Amino acid sequence: QVQLVESGGGSMQTGGSLRLSCAASGYTFSGVCMAWFRQAPGKEREGVAFYRSSGSTRHADSVKGRFTISKDNAKNTLYLLMNSLKPEDTAMYYCAAGPCPSGLRISATAYTYWGQGTQVTVSS
Repeated sequence: QVQLVESGGGSMQTGGSLRLSCAASGYTFSGVCMAWFRQAPGKEREGVAFYRSSGSTRHADSVKGRFTISKDNAKNTLYLLMNSLKPEDTAMYYCAAGPCPSGLRISATAYTYWGQGTQVTVSS
């Protein structure tokens, strides 16, 4: 059974930094895509950053230069380092994973497994 457990969310003032973690277990597929999505109240779920087991990454334009996705393969943990936080970054952040034989996947529908989410709140 695939499990994704997020941690690291919290409250921060504008300009601050947070690092989200997603501990993954239970998946056996060799090619894997993982990603961070976020959803603010009343808004659609938005893809933030994407990672593929080949090492490829991609970041949404809204966070490019501020957020960095990475993975520690030894710990099987996905990270999202968030710098220069803005109030518009306030959302529930979700980790997602799925089989990925080729290419990065940026659509939420491409991801099979989801964590429970961790809240990030940025105040001005």
